[in-house]
Amino acid sequence: MREEIKSYHQAQSDEDRRICDLLFTEICKGLPEAEYKIWHGHPVWFLDGNPTVGYHKLKDSVRLMFWSGADFDEESLKPGTGKFKDASAHYTNCEQIHTKDLRRWLEKSKQIQWDYKNLVKRKGKLVPLTGI
Repeated sequence: MREEIKSYHQAQSDEDRRICDLLFTEICKGLPEAEYKIWHGHPVWFLDGNPTVGYHKLKDSVRLMFWSGADFDEESLKPGTGKFKDASAHYTNCEQIHTKDLRRWLEKSKQIQWDYKNLVKRKGKLVPLTGI
């Protein structure tokens, strides 16, 4: 685990740190080819430079977000505002994380992607990359 991610985790409460540690481990297993870093203040994984999945601490939970998750057709992932194609799950303890579901979502994140990497270049127009 990179130092910047370790520092992010250490800044969390005990339960939130356990959630982040579990998410980190599962995401790294599910997306071994992905690059990851702190981006906009929280851990994010990228496939070919495109943001794919990340998590961050909110006031009342840890939010796991898939940038293209709205198209995963997964009941447990709740779509964002509709402006983009993101979907999220929120956790307040590790027992809420169903690793079987998480692994399936990570597989889908490789196959279903919108091009967030070039969003600014395309003046806010989001276009599909794969699987859509």
